[in-house]
Amino acid sequence: MPKKRFSHELPKMNVEEGMPSLAEATLRMNQFINQSQHAGVRVIKIIHGYGSSGVGGRLRNGLRQELMKRKQNGKIKDLIPGERFGVNEDTILYLHQYTQLKVDPDFSMNNPGITVIILY
Repeated sequence: MPKKRFSHELPKMNVEEGMPSLAEATLRMNQFINQSQHAGVRVIKIIHGYGSSGVGGRLRNGLRQELMKRKQNGKIKDLIPGERFGVNEDTILYLHQYTQLKVDPDFSMNNPGITVIILY
């Protein structure tokens, strides 16, 4: 009998699926954040892509701006851009609090197509 494979990946949502508008992607992301908070989840990952133009992409930039507003308004604790999702001064405290971060497949992969969100 084959061994079961366990995923250590953070709970995630692929908001770029179906090529939504920024408004639709923002709505999806905010619903996922709210559902995760109500379920007691403290760390999630959003897959928004890095943009086929090579200069950021509208979803990545727009969703990160929305997340910054949510952080400033106290609705989320923090966000970690995928390109900073590794061992550094921005994440060291969270790595001790949320051990699941270190085992996520995107950890230390410098992936600009994701953003990790720390919830209250």
